[in-house]
Amino acid sequence: MASQDPAKTAHRGASLSGTNLERAGDYNQRVALQSIRIGAAKTKQEVAALTGLTVPAITNITNRLVEDGLILEAGKLHGARGQPAMTFAINPDGCFSIGLNIDRDHITIVLLDFAGQVRGRVSQEIAFASPEDVVLFFEDSWKSLLKTKGVRADRIVGVGVAIPDDIANVDLPHRPAAYEAWNRVDLRKLLSRRHDLPVILENDAAAAAFGELHFGHGMQKPSFFYMLISSGLGGGLVVEGEYFRGAQGRSGELGFLPVKSERTSAATLQDAVSLSALNEFLGEAYAVGDPGQLADLPVEAQDRIDAWIDLAADLLYDPLISISCLINPQAVYIGGRLPEVLIDKLAKAVTQKLSVRRSILTMAPVYRAALAADAPAMGAAILPIINRFLPSRSALRNTDQA
Repeated sequence: MASQDPAKTAHRGASLSGTNLERAGDYNQRVALQSIRIGAAKTKQEVAALTGLTVPAITNITNRLVEDGLILEAGKLHGARGQPAMTFAINPDGCFSIGLNIDRDHITIVLLDFAGQVRGRVSQEIAFASPEDVVLFFEDSWKSLLKTKGVRADRIVGVGVAIPDDIANVDLPHRPAAYEAWNRVDLRKLLSRRHDLPVILENDAAAAAFGELHFGHGMQKPSFFYMLISSGLGGGLVVEGEYFRGAQGRSGELGFLPVKSERTSAATLQDAVSLSALNEFLGEAYAVGDPGQLADLPVEAQDRIDAWIDLAADLLYDPLISISCLINPQAVYIGGRLPEVLIDKLAKAVTQKLSVRRSILTMAPVYRAALAADAPAMGAAILPIINRFLPSRSALRNTDQA
């Protein structure tokens, strides 16, 4: 089969074709806005050509978007012939969103602007935070972020929350019995008690994949597998710009794959390949309170980390071959709270081990994700923006879905 034009693939993955179906007005505006947001088009003529909509339709749409403060007139483009064309750009202050990442070793909140830049961030290292811990952190942090960054509350379009599935039920080292309280919590209701913003819940690995799709390498390669190394191990699959959930919404559960290796007693992949597993591997002598400190440990600890990376690469070998053969993604991206230098080492080690299988023509390259440490929080923050402004299959079906 002939190779596809990457630009065309990216455009299709970013959902940049208009429609004349029901809800067309709203959806066409979303499509036009997305084409400007990712920089694929800057003028009315370029937006029209990319989306398949007419120039008069695009004129009406861009007029509305400028009036609503979502895009800016960025100056005129002088060409060789004809009148100079007005160019458009996303207004970073057009709207803002809150992203909250809840995990078993930390809580992080980010304030994201419409251009995808993190305007503010607060993080707390806390082991097995209770629902009450999370609510206190959230209520204290998001309002202080707005105040310190000078953002009006009426510019916030929603709250996205990235949290592992079954957060209370996965057996990780040192999990307290009281952590089972998460099974009885209505998190959306709990986080909504002091504001009326929509709250959207998402799996943390899926949120990280959304973040990579909209702000990272996925803007150029919209078919990929995202591997999130956090307190556990998760995965997210994006196919042509759409997140693939599977029949029960649990696709990408990389961490639950069984492990059989003479090098480890781990029963599942996340028992060996996760931050929790790395901390156990290092032992109490080199325990760190923040994963960012892992790159600064003494030489003897770095030797242990290198041994763990080699083990992790061995254990990821078969799963990544299966992903490449069955799904054929453009790339596999590794993200999480490991220091970037360690993610790079892991990606290199995995690549070296996979290189011996040259007979597999569809082997996806493995890279560090563009969004690593805060990917789940950033991905969570994009969810209310997608829900309100950007194209997706769900937007075409029901644009007022919360």
